[in-house]
Amino acid sequence: LFIMSGESGKKIFTLAELSEHNSKNSLYISIKGKVYDVTKFIDEHPGGEEVLLDEAGRDATEAFEDVGHSDEAHGLLEGFVIGELKKDGTPLPPPPTQNISTPQPKQPQSEESSS
Repeated sequence: LFIMSGESGKKIFTLAELSEHNSKNSLYISIKGKVYDVTKFIDEHPGGEEVLLDEAGRDATEAFEDVGHSDEAHGLLEGFVIGELKKDGTPLPPPPTQNISTPQPKQPQSEESSS
């Protein structure tokens, strides 16, 4: 029994599951939290198959955005969506702008101990 889940009714992939699809025979990439099966697009990709194979089984958001794809490419990509990348429980590094330190409680005795 296969249960679909997630907001869009698509499968939820972990990074481990995504990483298993890293070959020409089964090539998945993630862009902006969505997972795409681009296996059938490898030979059609204008940048060549190596570009896709380099990002296979990984989050390719940065690489995709750095190239500056056309609106047509963005539209074409939507046809390959098969799921979403799991957000919680996955060891992802925090964004650089996020402060992950825990605030310390204030000590009320600061005036007495300062002399």
